[in-house]
Amino acid sequence: MSTERRRVRGVDYEQVSSDYLEHRQLRRGAAGWVLLAGLGVAYVISGDFAGWNFGLAEGGWGGLFIATVLMATMYTCMVFGLAELASALPVAGAGYGFARRALGPLGGFATGMAILIEYAIAPAAISVFIGGYIEALGLFGLTSGWPIYLACYAVFVGIHLYGVGEALRLMFAITAVALVALVVFVIAMAPKFEFANLFDIEPTGAAGANSFIPFGYAGVLGALVYGIWFFLAVEGVPLAAEEANDPERDMPRGIITAMTILLVTAALMLFIAPGGAGSSAIADSDNPLPEAIRSAFGGDTWVADFVNYVGLAGLVASFFSIVFAYSRQLFALSRAGYLALHS
Repeated sequence: MSTERRRVRGVDYEQVSSDYLEHRQLRRGAAGWVLLAGLGVAYVISGDFAGWNFGLAEGGWGGLFIATVLMATMYTCMVFGLAELASALPVAGAGYGFARRALGPLGGFATGMAILIEYAIAPAAISVFIGGYIEALGLFGLTSGWPIYLACYAVFVGIHLYGVGEALRLMFAITAVALVALVVFVIAMAPKFEFANLFDIEPTGAAGANSFIPFGYAGVLGALVYGIWFFLAVEGVPLAAEEANDPERDMPRGIITAMTILLVTAALMLFIAPGGAGSSAIADSDNPLPEAIRSAFGGDTWVADFVNYVGLAGLVASFFSIVFAYSRQLFALSRAGYLALHS
């Protein structure tokens, strides 16, 4: 076999065998821009159901609001940049591929490994919230979440192994169900909204503390890691670039549409949930949306149960999609020779 310098969809692979890359390609045409937009929302939608509310305990509503605005601005700018890069360099490695092209092999390796760690850890965190929602419902008589964690990995890794097109379509359907749950939640909670509920956490003695930022300036910094939950992982859409129908058109439309939807859902959750139930009521909850409904309505209602049951779809969608993301990142790093996973 001869060796030569090759380019695959914009990325240089130096001195590889002539048939090496031909045997390591992903199936193109599995996703159009609608499925890509669904993938982008799926990555993140679990953050609307749980996780972000812990920012209320760190910074109060005002601190979390400031943190969310900063994260929204950062992610919106990043998404426009990724839309341009993904259409110009449609490679499975996405951020890794962009960094390798700009910074060389070492920069590409560092970026790729950082992304791989992010996507390997995120499903573990999401599975904890899935377990929390199931325990809150009393399903299967479970008092511990570990059987749920195991089942999630076994089922959803198996679906990905079956086929990417099937996995993306199933993710899209699950995400659509999760969005329905968010709409029902907003409709049910909107009549209960009161501005005073947003600021029901008592100010502390911290520097700069007041009713808007009860934990002071430090609380705003503490809330940053929770404000990012509304958007974290949407940057994974370009990982599907090699499998898009028309990357030059589909990638920008898909990721920008996804970010637009996420901005709307972030704003609704940030205002409606604490505004209806009170910030203090959901600050430490691992299933905040059902908890918010029960607090606002004074007990169990069918809406709380509906959001709890269907809300599992949002957590499952993010778990499912991020498994897809790290499989593509692992594939890209392996194909480039950074990981010894190929023969």
